Amino acid sequence: MGMLCAVSFNRYGRLYYLDPGELRPQVGDRVLVPTDDGPEVAECVWAAQWVSEDTDGFPKLAGLAQEEDLRRDDLLRRRKAEAKVAAKRLIREHGLPMKVVAVDHVLGSPETGSDRTTVYFTAPHRVDFRSLVRDLGATLHCRVELRQLSARDSARVQGGIGSCGRDLCCATFLTDFEPVTIRMAKDQDLPPNPMRISGACGRLMCCLKYEHPLYQRFQESAPAIGSRVSTPEGEGRVVGHSVPRDSVTVRLDADGSRCSCSRASVCGPRQAHDQHYTA
Repeated sequence: MGMLCAVSFNRYGRLYYLDPGELRPQVGDRVLVPTDDGPEVAECVWAAQWVSEDTDGFPKLAGLAQEEDLRRDDLLRRRKAEAKVAAKRLIREHGLPMKVVAVDHVLGSPETGSDRTTVYFTAPHRVDFRSLVRDLGATLHCRVELRQLSARDSARVQGGIGSCGRDLCCATFLTDFEPVTIRMAKDQDLPPNPMRISGACGRLMCCLKYEHPLYQRFQESAPAIGSRVSTPEGEGRVVGHSVPRDSVTVRLDADGSRCSCSRASVCGPRQAHDQHYTA
């Protein structure tokens, strides 16, 4: 048991959970988060509070942001904006089929030397950007790196709203992309329509993976559609499944009406006979 707080580097961006240590940041406070390139300024979006989980593995806050840290953060943001504008302009001039997704900038230090700018982009195929790197370095007066992102990584970096109306999972809490197959959509009775089962990245939605184990367990124990069953309201035939409700729809033999029964209350004719014999 320990204390945790959540911070974000960008508004509505991914949340990062940290151990506040002796600090007690409140919502809206600017804090310092340790990174590989040194402490970075982030905004506290979830005040420090006690949690039941073990917090030993979480990184600790480096402190509260001071005026010097805020000035450095503003400088970083200006440098990123300037680099993004310059990259887009030079890409147009070189006629390259590239789209700038994000820009990262690291200020130099006496140990590391000059500043470093990393431009993340997407492209339909591999691009020869050697001349672009040279022109970007001469324009920005720093070391420049270009990194091509996949469709899913691009959606993660840019963020957005999914078909469910919430922020994209990859941009908020997903840390790894797990394989998603069209079979998962079929098991969940979803139409094989790319517009219905594709995410903002154009690939199959990651959320298809979340409920797939539930559908698998349901199909293992639920009576198949078309099979005859016995229900508390009489015998009938299964005509539908409702996995979220853990129930099946049965058309009764008596009057042809339909009833929704929980999976546990439905049994096949042989099971019903055995239960009657046991009783």
